[in-house]
Amino acid sequence: MNIQVNTRNMPFLECFASETRVRIIGLLNDKPMNIKELAEALSLSSAVVTKHIQKLEDAGIVSTESISGTRGRRKVCHLVPESVTLQLKTGGLPDRNRYSVSIPIGQYTGYQVKPTCGLASDSGLIGMTDDPRYFSDPDHVKARHLWFGSGHVEYRIPNYLVGNQTVRSLSLAFEICSEAPGYNENWPSDISFFLNDTLLGTWTCPGDYGSNRGVHTPGWWENASQHGLLKTITVRPDGCFLDGVKLSEVNAGQLAIGYGSDIRFRIACDESAAHCGGVSLFGRQFGNYDQDIEVAVVYEPVSG
Repeated sequence: MNIQVNTRNMPFLECFASETRVRIIGLLNDKPMNIKELAEALSLSSAVVTKHIQKLEDAGIVSTESISGTRGRRKVCHLVPESVTLQLKTGGLPDRNRYSVSIPIGQYTGYQVKPTCGLASDSGLIGMTDDPRYFSDPDHVKARHLWFGSGHVEYRIPNYLVGNQTVRSLSLAFEICSEAPGYNENWPSDISFFLNDTLLGTWTCPGDYGSNRGVHTPGWWENASQHGLLKTITVRPDGCFLDGVKLSEVNAGQLAIGYGSDIRFRIACDESAAHCGGVSLFGRQFGNYDQDIEVAVVYEPVSG
């Protein structure tokens, strides 16, 4: 999860200005806890803890779930992000030398998938599960969640470059996890990422998350993957990074993206991988993050 340090992200940044909220994050790192348990651990009232949780919820750091207990319902709190990277620099180029697009996860332009697989909109399944033919159904563009046991999906990123402009950096943020039948939170999957057929790197996802309902997952969706992890891939002049950690030496210059070039992004899990654990993708109205594949392109201005 990448957070740009600016005034627009103050609600997120302010969460770390409170010792109490930082202590809550530390407690939830160990295990999910309800409001009463947090209040007792912090020696605070439940009302005060509830206010802090609300701020953490609004920032997307914590999610809450109301579940039945022995004395009525209780609010259980979970830590959402796996990691957060604060981005202080934006590449040294002004805002006019960048553009961003949001690509719905159902708007793939190519695929090759094997079961378990399927597509879901915010209101129901698209076609039948475990039948790859439905990935060609015209309604696939409405998908808010898709999954496959092996194979790939590919997206086409708009290229708005003109003249001799070239890409300086490109980042993609998306919610993703493994794909197990039903779900299995200990289900590693080697997931590879490509730009224009160039392998950016492979990341091993720890599992397929279904024990806690996704913050935005619709109520009709049950007994399956609920949410993923928010991951950000950035290709810069000094290499390719996943959540700020170097993934490979592939740099933006090697991709040679200029005017008229395709920009194709592929997410794949190969059958021959050491951990062929599939792929689950979550878009708007599904999972823990109300977003699609968010792309930001920074380009070199026209010289001369």
